[in-house]
Amino acid sequence: MRINHVESLQLDSVPATGGERARILCARAKELEEAGKFEEAKLALEEFWPSVGERPKVDGLDEPSRADLLLRAGALSGWIGSTRQIPGAQEIAKDLISESSAIFERLGLIEKVAESRVDLGICYWREGALDEAGITLDDALQQLGDLESEQRLRALLNKAVVEHSSSRSKEALRILGDSESLFEVSSNQMLRGKFHNQFAVIFKSVGLAERREDYIDRALMLYTAASIDFEEAGHERLLAGVENNLGGLFLHLERFEEAHAHLDRALSVVTKSDKGRQAQFEDTRARVFLAQGNLEAAEKTASGAVKGFREGDEQSHLSAALTTYAVALARLGRHSDALATFTEAITVAAQAGDPGSGGIASLTVVEELSSVLSPTELRNYYKSADAALQRSQHPAIQYRLAECARAILATEDGTVAVGAESSIPVSAAAAISLEEQVLRYEGQLIERALLASDGSVTRAARLLGVTHQGLAFILNGRQRNLLPSRKPAKPRRRSIIRFH
Repeated sequence: MRINHVESLQLDSVPATGGERARILCARAKELEEAGKFEEAKLALEEFWPSVGERPKVDGLDEPSRADLLLRAGALSGWIGSTRQIPGAQEIAKDLISESSAIFERLGLIEKVAESRVDLGICYWREGALDEAGITLDDALQQLGDLESEQRLRALLNKAVVEHSSSRSKEALRILGDSESLFEVSSNQMLRGKFHNQFAVIFKSVGLAERREDYIDRALMLYTAASIDFEEAGHERLLAGVENNLGGLFLHLERFEEAHAHLDRALSVVTKSDKGRQAQFEDTRARVFLAQGNLEAAEKTASGAVKGFREGDEQSHLSAALTTYAVALARLGRHSDALATFTEAITVAAQAGDPGSGGIASLTVVEELSSVLSPTELRNYYKSADAALQRSQHPAIQYRLAECARAILATEDGTVAVGAESSIPVSAAAAISLEEQVLRYEGQLIERALLASDGSVTRAARLLGVTHQGLAFILNGRQRNLLPSRKPAKPRRRSIIRFH
């Protein structure tokens, strides 16, 4: 029966033994892998690589063939480990890919070295080890030098993914914007689709945070382009990912019926064996339920997403799902359970090397549990969030930090916050006038909002919850020292999307 899954391989035409047979089967497995047919790709290599977790049979193969086989087995271990949520699969994948990379480097095969580095970087990203992922992808680009190749595009695309996952969306936008022309002329339709999808994700993220209707329009157009690319290529898994991303977009636009419709399509496309995708889509669905106020459905759905991610190695996704679950628990009044779940989300992110996800979890503690935690506890969570998210370029995160800081400073616990590092008793702070403290804090909030908005007074005013005229009045009056941080607003075209 198995031969039915690999009929297209035409195994009779492949040489009977040796490195040539291994190389041809690896090439065919790679084609299936790129089409999202990971199980079929594994079957294509079955005589050399029986299953995930077993070492490929490389005895008797020449070095190039051995390296090819190790790379394909490693890359597929990572993909199958993600879909099935197999514990330890990413570590196995990294070991095999690293071994292949060393051989390619010894042979002087620069493009193959870069390919292996990109696949290794993807494994690190799945685990949430974002710094290691970025360094590995930078190394791939350095290996290529000025050489133009498909591996350069893969490295750039995944570098943007890592930057976005690290809350550095502006840098991700720059990377893809600078390389857009290279992707558009690529003959690899799958790669173009991935580019369109990731570019859309980043435009959506920045557009929602800054309420940029032109960015949302661009995201919708890019999602459409990605859907066409994936549909024509027959890549259902990636097509389902686009539907999930659209569900997230319409969630933020508060168009909940459309969000659910896209998520229905996403879940109808992805197979039941793809536990990673299912968990990801369930997390998005839970956030839609939260926005609708359907807390019971949100709790149940978020619990399913957490269960799915617990089985594998994708710690950043697990931390995010735990945070969603904790929000549902908190809003249901299950405060002790919520705090325990937030704590696990923070711990998981720290162990993975993903401070951003841990910082968001800490920040969400302050937002959701302010009524049950002491001011000192809230301040400690805020400090953890502020330290973890200090490199974030996401305006919404900066706004949330500012809102939490304002709420904490408003608490009456016998201290007055001064700066980012310490608090002093009210009696000792008496020498500092209340007016001076308020002025200083107001300036810090405005400076952060302007920084997050690239100097746009209009967007900064939205982040701060004041009118453009009100913020301009403050800047031209008591906060004149911040005037150099502003810039003139740019005219915008009429949008097809309207924010609520």
